[in-house]
Amino acid sequence: MAVLPMFPLGSTVLPHVLLPLHVFEERYRALARRLSAEPDFGTVLIERGHEVGGGDTRFTHGTLVRTLDAEELPDGRWVVAAVGVQRLRVLEWLDDDPYPRAEIELLEDRPAASEEADRVPQLQARLEQVLDLHRQVGGGVPDVDTTLAPDPVVATWQAAALAPLQQLDRQQLLGIDVPAARLDRVLSLLDDTEQLLQAL
Repeated sequence: MAVLPMFPLGSTVLPHVLLPLHVFEERYRALARRLSAEPDFGTVLIERGHEVGGGDTRFTHGTLVRTLDAEELPDGRWVVAAVGVQRLRVLEWLDDDPYPRAEIELLEDRPAASEEADRVPQLQARLEQVLDLHRQVGGGVPDVDTTLAPDPVVATWQAAALAPLQQLDRQQLLGIDVPAARLDRVLSLLDDTEQLLQAL
């Protein structure tokens, strides 16, 4: 158990996925100022409410994030580049002053089995099929490399970030403790997404 600064967001941040942040609210400027000395913070999806102003309701599962770069702009805003590192669970929310904080526990993934690694090409093929179909129906697909890592744990998170999934679908993945079950769920979500796109 540890106390971690938290940044509740309107989108789900996944492990092994880049997170760009534009920080303008004063309480998160205070968080950004400490990142050069203490680069880790947590993110969770906002269940109800908004990113600005507080008073929101937040999901329990989230992601430990590590700062890669943080720069203060002349007007006091910050731009932050970070990457998701590991799943976490919030045990208790603490005072939001000067920024949200929580007692958290980090959630470990077991190493992937060889049979899970053998499924990465299947995951890659399904992702590419869904992205191609999404392009055909006029959906915006980011111009990024969609090649998945050979590690099935990392590949699963990458596929979930790249696919046109709902934020709540991504959020659900953070609560799945078994990597093989998480991979199965991403493949199922890709199948569901393909059916929806075909119906458009």
